[in-house]
Amino acid sequence: MSKDTPDTAEQNARLQTSREASRKDHNPYIVKHLDDFEWETIRWPGETGKMLFHPEPDNPTHPNAGILRLEPGAYHPEHYHGFAQVWHILKGEFEIDGEICRPGSVLFHPDPHFEGEFKTETGGEIFIVQYPGPTTGERPIYSGRFNMSKRNEVKDERVDL
Repeated sequence: MSKDTPDTAEQNARLQTSREASRKDHNPYIVKHLDDFEWETIRWPGETGKMLFHPEPDNPTHPNAGILRLEPGAYHPEHYHGFAQVWHILKGEFEIDGEICRPGSVLFHPDPHFEGEFKTETGGEIFIVQYPGPTTGERPIYSGRFNMSKRNEVKDERVDL
């Protein structure tokens, strides 16, 4: 029983709710689905991604948010960023800066941060959200990082941003 209303499936089905947003100066949520996106080439060897959200001229504060798919043997060197990000490992096992991270591990990278050397023997998937650094103001970079037509050699990639 919820207050004076019986808490049953039958009773709940009869409840009517209608709500209009009270704040007209706020935006609604946006829904996207992984199946509506193609895998894109990412700058590090053995890595592809589906970035459902990313900064664009009309939406410069959107995060980079989506799934990274890593093949067995994928890796990247230590590198640095001014933005912040969160990773949630969904599948696979990853050695990140010498620490083994398995499915269910969540990593928080504050701003500014470095990503230690990264490698995987199993491959897997990681859900990532990169967002503007609250203290640095630096924004994540999408174009030329997550949507490459051809991957560069690791030695030719900048690791300082």
